[in-house]
Amino acid sequence: MLRLKLFGQFEIVGADPPIALSSHKLSAMLAYLAMAEKPVPRDQLATLLWGNHFDEQARQNVRQALARLRKVIGKEVLVSSDETVQLNPTMIGSDARDVEGLIRSDTPEGLESATKQLGLEFLASTDIREPVFEEWLLGMRRRFQKLLADTLVRLARSELGLSRADEGLRHAEACISRDYFREDAHRLAMQALAALGRRSEAVRRYLELTQRLKLELGTLPEAETVQLVDQLRNYGSLDAPIVSQSKKPSIAVLPFANLSNEPEQEYFADGVVEEIITALSRLHWLFVIARNSSFTYKGRAVDVRQVGRELGVRYILEGSLRKSGARVRIAGQLIDAETGATIWADRFEGELQDLFDLQDQITSHTVAAMSPRLEEAEIARSKHKPTSSLDAYDCYLRGLAGLNSWSRQGSKDALHYFKRAIALDPKFAAAYGLAARSIAQRKALNWMEDQTQEENEAVYLSERAAEFGREDAVALGTAGFALAFLAGRFADADALTERALRLNPNYAWGWFFSGFVKAVSGEPDLAIERCSRALDLSPQDPHSYSMEISIGTAHFLAGRYSEALAQAEKASRLQAHRFSTLTLIAACSAYLGEQEKAESAAERLHELEPNLRLSNLHRRCYPMKRSEDFDRLKEGLRIAGFPE
Repeated sequence: MLRLKLFGQFEIVGADPPIALSSHKLSAMLAYLAMAEKPVPRDQLATLLWGNHFDEQARQNVRQALARLRKVIGKEVLVSSDETVQLNPTMIGSDARDVEGLIRSDTPEGLESATKQLGLEFLASTDIREPVFEEWLLGMRRRFQKLLADTLVRLARSELGLSRADEGLRHAEACISRDYFREDAHRLAMQALAALGRRSEAVRRYLELTQRLKLELGTLPEAETVQLVDQLRNYGSLDAPIVSQSKKPSIAVLPFANLSNEPEQEYFADGVVEEIITALSRLHWLFVIARNSSFTYKGRAVDVRQVGRELGVRYILEGSLRKSGARVRIAGQLIDAETGATIWADRFEGELQDLFDLQDQITSHTVAAMSPRLEEAEIARSKHKPTSSLDAYDCYLRGLAGLNSWSRQGSKDALHYFKRAIALDPKFAAAYGLAARSIAQRKALNWMEDQTQEENEAVYLSERAAEFGREDAVALGTAGFALAFLAGRFADADALTERALRLNPNYAWGWFFSGFVKAVSGEPDLAIERCSRALDLSPQDPHSYSMEISIGTAHFLAGRYSEALAQAEKASRLQAHRFSTLTLIAACSAYLGEQEKAESAAERLHELEPNLRLSNLHRRCYPMKRSEDFDRLKEGLRIAGFPE
């Protein structure tokens, strides 16, 4: 069986006589195929290694490269069809796959062996000046560097658990030498030093870390690190468990205080908290402390910063319940556990006639209102990090910031950062979905440079989001929206957005995505219902224009031109100079006989997009399942005087 040596210098082992490849691109193609999870499209190989060539030339280069590889490694090793290529796993393997198996074995010997391989650079000295390949190679190197650091931390923790502090220190130091700002490794090193009787050295390590964090990153040590050094300084026990803070944003929902002086209302308040915990747990980007842990604080006066340190979370949600007659009021506030600052606060009221219905209302409104604020806080946190130290999630957050700016440069930055997130984490489903949505935004605002290429790319991104994000509402919702908006794949879009809502019924934008899909699929009444639900869940949404104009579009497609015009004018107060706004006002006014208003909107549309004509409207507009819907819009613009 042949084996590819991918760590260090590339080599094919196990052949007699030895196999030598004539070019770096052949070894790069083999390495890429070895790391692929499934058959690789030939066009993908062409883009990877010959992206600067014309399409036909690039495809020809792929055919020639595959022919050369078959000659040297054998036809049976390389399995190909007219569309895809893959390696036969029964005839060829790689040290990279071996390493992944060793790590999965979770034995000290296996982990130790894995670190020796991971210590070598992935595809060392490979120098291929192709942007897509360079991005992939950088992503793979970072992935294995992180895997090495994670494995060293696991070994250090294991050795400390077996009271082998010297070995634990060795592994922690090895991790720190590769990634100085890896705080969990510093904590393990400090624990090992303390166990070896070198507490003062452990404290000095903390002081040095604090200084470098402040000077180089402008930040402070994590709460868990501070808690550990407090134990060291006070000669406290190092045996007490210290909660590990998740790298994802993390939150604890504390039991709500019952201010009604009616003990029987206690169960209602606890039920609300449990429902909120369950609802928040559906957000894949958020780590939520389990109910049993957060309820240990029930009935206690607490310092939220102390709770944050003890539970290892960034955010605390606390609240209260007060009953007055047949009404109940729930107040909640979201607090930054590091600073004690309030990020969000609101209150909700309702009748006690149906307790379970009231619980559901409070839960959905709390989660829908709070989630964007959590996202904003995380984006702000990410912006303080230097670009060189961004991980996949940081890139994802910066992509969100660009997307939410609704500016040409912001949209371009968004796509860049989402792609960086994917390079760092090739299975980051939500990043694929948001990248596709970024391209949809570019079409909506007429910023596309190569429409066909960008639409094809969005389809690819959407399909990957659906593949990797089967349980991720954001990935599925954005993928479904992009497939409808850019490719007219209505059935796929409907299935994805429906699943997104089943996974997270409090996802406001999920309701909008589903509403848009229903509108362009010829179900305008259901579209209005779903977009209205989105507005109910996020009434202060800074980007509610999309929801408002989609309701107007649905009315138009249902033939209710007065309602559509009123909705379009309402949306125009949010975004006056937009293609969707002006086309809807022009067409509705034309059908209602308001010719002056129709012509005015058509003139403004022509000024906004001087190259737009009725003859190329189908390229500018999003697809519609029913041809008569598009024809109705086009005829309305013709009546309004828009040029042919």
